[in-house]
Amino acid sequence: MAYTTINKSSLHQNTILYTDSGAVRTLTGVGFQPDFTWIKTRNHTNRHNSFDSVRGATKGLTSDRGDAEYTQADTLTAFTSDGFSLGADASGYGVNYDNKNEVAWNWKAGGAGSSNTDGTINTTATSVNTTAGFSISTYTGTGANATVGHGLGVAPKMIIIKGISNAHWWFVYHAGIPTPTTAKLNLNTDGYNNDPQASYWNSTAPTSSVFSIGTEGSVNTSSATYVAYCFADVTGYSKMGSYVGNGNVNGTFSYTGFKPTWIMTKRATGSAAPWCVFDSKRDGYNNGNKLLIANTTAVESSPSFDIFSNGFKTRTTDGEWNGNGDTYVYMAFGQSIVGTNNIPTTAR
Repeated sequence: MAYTTINKSSLHQNTILYTDSGAVRTLTGVGFQPDFTWIKTRNHTNRHNSFDSVRGATKGLTSDRGDAEYTQADTLTAFTSDGFSLGADASGYGVNYDNKNEVAWNWKAGGAGSSNTDGTINTTATSVNTTAGFSISTYTGTGANATVGHGLGVAPKMIIIKGISNAHWWFVYHAGIPTPTTAKLNLNTDGYNNDPQASYWNSTAPTSSVFSIGTEGSVNTSSATYVAYCFADVTGYSKMGSYVGNGNVNGTFSYTGFKPTWIMTKRATGSAAPWCVFDSKRDGYNNGNKLLIANTTAVESSPSFDIFSNGFKTRTTDGEWNGNGDTYVYMAFGQSIVGTNNIPTTAR
């Protein structure tokens, strides 16, 4: 049985649903002041939009594109104590436009942050939630092998890096990828681990204080600026894991040690497959949980995917989730089975 010091996961990661109004408004119900908010229209092919407290409100990034950061004054305009404020979205970015249904995924870090000097590159700012194993850092590249401080106190298992100033692809380090120190995935594409290079992570695993970057331009172009989202495992709350598909409708079960409320999976070997995002707030229950794809603007769909009190499994032979012998990586967050408050959770 998995015990955790996090008795209420929704104080660190939470999902809310809302309908666009086209009017200036403040949304509540997140349960904390978010530091990273990722918004996607559920029933329209609007782009993904993500914002964080380190780069600042109104500054967005798009997971389905390699575009540089955009600044738009009427998108997400502020992070508030229980949610965030939205502008009228007159330009149609897809956060509050034309009466569409939206989902907003939220994580808590540590506010605007301050410079971390643990690495050979000092971060512009690092915002950290050591309890929940999540940090956000911005840094300026040097073009030479380097290290960057993440502030977590433990080694992150997943790192997502995006160029802010340049049109770079999203680069993803995940400990569950075969040969992770020379491998990467790209959040904005369905590509898989087929091009190992020392230049991504300098062939070096993250430590409890820093992660390493090589000379690859998408993580370390001289004078370019970047944001890095680092995630560590926290017993009973978060897991950056992997599983091997079996190609059977009774798919591989992935044990997390908690009831997942948010899951993202990706095939890392074999052939191309999308980044698949599920959560417990959108309509749909077992064998019909709703899917959104992080690397496309597609509307949500209902694949065969089950969420349990202690993990998840696929219910399909589809290679995007369950190809026989293929390795899949995932990141999951959720509620502990039993926390230090001795309150158990139940299956959905």
